[in-house]
Amino acid sequence: MTLSTILSPIKSDLLAVNDVIRASLHSEVPLVNQVAGHIIQGGGKRLRPSTLLLVGGLFGPIRKEHHELAAVIEFIHTATLLHDDVVDQSTKRRNHKTANTIFGNAASVLVGDFIYSRAFQMMVKINHMKVMEVLANTTNTIAEGEVLQLLNIHNASIEDEDYLKVVYYKTAKLFESAAELGAIIGGAHDNDIKALAQFGKHMGIAFQLIDDVLDLSGNPEEIGKNLGDDLAEGKPTLPLLYAMKKGSAQQKNIIRAAIENGGLTELESVLNAVKETKALEYVRQLAKEEIEKGEKLIQHITSSVYKDALLALTQFVTSRDY
Repeated sequence: MTLSTILSPIKSDLLAVNDVIRASLHSEVPLVNQVAGHIIQGGGKRLRPSTLLLVGGLFGPIRKEHHELAAVIEFIHTATLLHDDVVDQSTKRRNHKTANTIFGNAASVLVGDFIYSRAFQMMVKINHMKVMEVLANTTNTIAEGEVLQLLNIHNASIEDEDYLKVVYYKTAKLFESAAELGAIIGGAHDNDIKALAQFGKHMGIAFQLIDDVLDLSGNPEEIGKNLGDDLAEGKPTLPLLYAMKKGSAQQKNIIRAAIENGGLTELESVLNAVKETKALEYVRQLAKEEIEKGEKLIQHITSSVYKDALLALTQFVTSRDY
């Protein structure tokens, strides 16, 4: 099932979110419009705002507040992408040149700050203290995750649990918040809000684990970035950590050196080690287990087209090739 088919129940809502994004991005400063427009128009799967909308639909009509919060979630995600590409010195995202490549690092960082602050302006207008609390905590956690990842660059000795902490902070937290906010604005009971938040967390962890798999196996034209980008930056990812544990002494040394030194001179040898140790299969299975944990948390939610779409979306997360 294609992503567009899965999201068909919220097709009109996603269009409304796009309208909010376009209207809210406007600035009197031309460069802000250029940089922000470049990354927003570059596409993306919009999984986080879609999660918020689908969760909202579980508890009643999807309203204007859902559209606005979905745009806020996308803005926070967009700001992190602008900052990430500068930190990682990335040149390609979604099959397009990154904003920092076109406009420079300074412009990307400053426009990322603009988008962050615009998101907070929008959430204040919603005038819901719990919403502001969730988003304030989320942005802080994401920032901590960015720093944790930076500290672990070239660290081939990182433990799995420490790596997964980075995954939660940097990626899964925003999925968690998207699901939580959809439930809050939908008027769900506290127990359901907590369950949906955990559902989003598991979905976000699975999403990042599959990203780790695709970095070492995906088609560059489909995943929208270069194969081995994470390895080139010296980022330890779960497939690499698993391959080091299960591989031969020679394979372990090759992967360790690749992480510690960065670059792609040993990419072929690393990929062979990953293949021989079945590291990608291992990580894909972990991602599926995360999804199963999340699905169990919402078994009690009344069936609807929104629940069906939400469950289909989780399956897309683990089966995707981009």
